[in-house]
Amino acid sequence: MKNKIPFAIFSALLATGSHAAPFMAVGDGAELFVTGTLGVRADDNIFLDRKATSDTVFDINPGLELTFGKDAQLKGALSATVAFANYSSNTNLNTVLFSSDFGSKYDDGKLKLGFNLGFHEVNQNSVDIRGLNRRDVFTSGGNTEVEISQITSVGAGISFQHENFKRKTFGDTDTLTVPIDFFYKWTEKVDLSFGYQYRDYQTTVGQDSNDHFFNLGARGEFTPKFNGKIQIGLSTRKLAKGSDETLLGFTSNFNYELTAKTSLQFGGSNDFGTTPSGAQQKNLSANVAATTKLTEDWSVNAGLSWRAIDSLGHTDDYIEGTLGATYVMNANVRFVGSYVYRNNSSPLSTSEFSNNAFSVSASIRY
Repeated sequence: MKNKIPFAIFSALLATGSHAAPFMAVGDGAELFVTGTLGVRADDNIFLDRKATSDTVFDINPGLELTFGKDAQLKGALSATVAFANYSSNTNLNTVLFSSDFGSKYDDGKLKLGFNLGFHEVNQNSVDIRGLNRRDVFTSGGNTEVEISQITSVGAGISFQHENFKRKTFGDTDTLTVPIDFFYKWTEKVDLSFGYQYRDYQTTVGQDSNDHFFNLGARGEFTPKFNGKIQIGLSTRKLAKGSDETLLGFTSNFNYELTAKTSLQFGGSNDFGTTPSGAQQKNLSANVAATTKLTEDWSVNAGLSWRAIDSLGHTDDYIEGTLGATYVMNANVRFVGSYVYRNNSSPLSTSEFSNNAFSVSASIRY
């Protein structure tokens, strides 16, 4: 009976999608939208463990979104979602989780400002967090960029993240990041940059640390079909107890238009990290993804990412591949199908795992 409920709601959603009322206007320049996602996922390793446990998960995620400032210099959005996850076999894992995000931007051509605030109740796996660990994540941040002259500008930001884990072996963490960059207009569409980033990491498990990243970079439209951003330089980590470490740090994100309907996204990074269990890391990563628009309604995508995780005297290789397709029924309703493959290879057999997950979902925004 439990498994029939999501399908009943799914059918009702499709019927609504055919005859739904338009959005609601809320005052001057503000609009209220009803959002939602219905999905089913077949996962052969829900805990990302060496000994796999499989299950089928039904996701129901109703929400609201309030936007303001359409076509104005100041614009933003406030969203809230309640996520219901229902496991077919492991019903003790069923969760009801809340998340909310606020973001705003201001741009008058010479001054750019941004602000974000978010709270998320999370029960997800990652290569660093195994076993569906519950945690609450609070984020906040702001950024600005000011034009100094016709060819120079300065940008700065601040972000803060607090993670509260419900599992005692994982530490609660506070991360404060402060970047500052000076930009010089090299050409009409490309800026060169000199920057510095400070990061303070505090944890209840393991060691606190301070990171310093001095970098040179470039951003903009390098050719009519190639754009992006890169920063490369010296990154140093200072531990509360222990010696300092230095590595060649970099971060990059690029987009290349292969054809009028196909785009390629790629990038990479090299940086320090700390696991929730307190282990120090060095993370070298690379990723590539492609998206093709087959028709006005159909698009397909594929991606591959690799991460070398140097931790506790050994290096793991983590690979994640994705395949997906999206069908846009109209401006309000879309369907997504995807396949995700994950694999972690390690000298420690207890750290190895592989994972296959197939999912289909429908999303609305009215």
